[in-house]
Amino acid sequence: MTDLGIAVHESPATDAERGRSTRWWALGVLALAQLMVVLDATIVTISLPFAQRDLHISDGDKQWMLTAYTLIFGGLLLLGGRLADYLGRRRMFLIGLVGFAAASALAGLAQNAGELFAGRALQGAFAAVLAPAALSLVSVTFTEPRERARAFGAFAGVSAGGAAIGLIVGGALTEYADWRWCLLVNTPVALLALVGAFAFVIRDVPAPRTGGYDVPGAVTVTLGLISIVYGFSRAAEDGWLAATTLALLIAGVALLAAFVVIERRSVNPLLPLHIPGEINRGGSYLVALLVPIAMFAMFINLSYYLQVTLGYSSLKAGVAFLPFPIGIIISAGVTSTLLPRIGPRPLMIGGGILGIAGLVYLAQLHYGAGFGVSVLPAISLIALGMGALFVSMQTTAMHQVEAEDSGVASALLNAAQQVGGAIGTALLTSISVQVAQRYAEHHATVDHVAARAAIHSYDVAFYIGAGFFAAAILIVALMIRDKPEHLLEGAEHVSVGV
Repeated sequence: MTDLGIAVHESPATDAERGRSTRWWALGVLALAQLMVVLDATIVTISLPFAQRDLHISDGDKQWMLTAYTLIFGGLLLLGGRLADYLGRRRMFLIGLVGFAAASALAGLAQNAGELFAGRALQGAFAAVLAPAALSLVSVTFTEPRERARAFGAFAGVSAGGAAIGLIVGGALTEYADWRWCLLVNTPVALLALVGAFAFVIRDVPAPRTGGYDVPGAVTVTLGLISIVYGFSRAAEDGWLAATTLALLIAGVALLAAFVVIERRSVNPLLPLHIPGEINRGGSYLVALLVPIAMFAMFINLSYYLQVTLGYSSLKAGVAFLPFPIGIIISAGVTSTLLPRIGPRPLMIGGGILGIAGLVYLAQLHYGAGFGVSVLPAISLIALGMGALFVSMQTTAMHQVEAEDSGVASALLNAAQQVGGAIGTALLTSISVQVAQRYAEHHATVDHVAARAAIHSYDVAFYIGAGFFAAAILIVALMIRDKPEHLLEGAEHVSVGV
């Protein structure tokens, strides 16, 4: 209304521009929450020795600072995704933010090991609510193909680079503040995201539910995922043939098999089997399982190489990974532009080839090699490949998913990545230890044998990681088939109230 009392109606174009601006602000909020969840898995890695000292945590229990988070996060993801579908994605996103902020404060202010582990477990539980809600909100917020590609590109870049950013932030906070801030920093960030969510994130319409909750399915898949993730973590500690390792893995597989049977018979399934059953989505979930294994081949062993072999400080080692998120941001931007034009298959294959090239280059590490020549080009190649892979993978994972299933589809993608990360940690840690021991035994008279044995074990792990990239390329070639004009179709019916 003007000063003369004449009503002025804004044009439809103005309303559309406001809606577009709000969507991109919402994406910033969702990406911030996703970054918090992803980097929390690695931000405490560098601070672990300091927390162990201050809280008098035994060597046998120190792993729980990491495992308590990943175990509960991975185990509850599918349930968290379905709750987002049934109760509302925005509502569960807000609940996840509040819970994550409180759990982070509890862990950061812990006075003993039990309080720390409880806080980390609660972080994992609320992350399992937060992560699938965030990705499904991206899916239902951006429905126009080109905007959708750009949104998934930004979100995937955050997802792929979060682990490296966690190492950088963790190193800085540990060196210049206190290990507790690696946990406490989440509280103000989560509260900031909460304010942004109230302001910008759409109020979606929950999926109509005619039956009850799939309690048997929820119980079996949660216990199955926890058993498998914990089984792989025990494999790294006790060995692959240890009774505890085998029992956990066998129980996990049996529970997941029972889950599939339950879902086939359920009237109101937790995970409708047509979601992973569609060939493009199924291929994407398999790639999401394999790529983190290859990624851990780089992160874990390169972290040891930088800090132990080259003698880098915690902060310097974290900063050395900075080219990784930078490369991912560049690659994700290029990929989001190309994806609607050429489709995901060539981009994913190209990303896998770059990943192989980077890991094979890293596998040439030798005693006396430096960062600039032997490491920097390799992680740059891997980062460029990861941007293409993650953007295309997340897009195909949500390929033509109905709005009412977007939460559980998002959760399945996250669960695949969590299980892949657990496999990568256990597999590559145990192989590296065995390879280093054998090298030392067969080269006992060589100078600096311990350092040479460690580098040799890293090289073997890098080659194995390259093999997982090759397996991912094969899956892409066989299973990612859809045309570019169909790929970006997704959930289109959603309330836009704020």
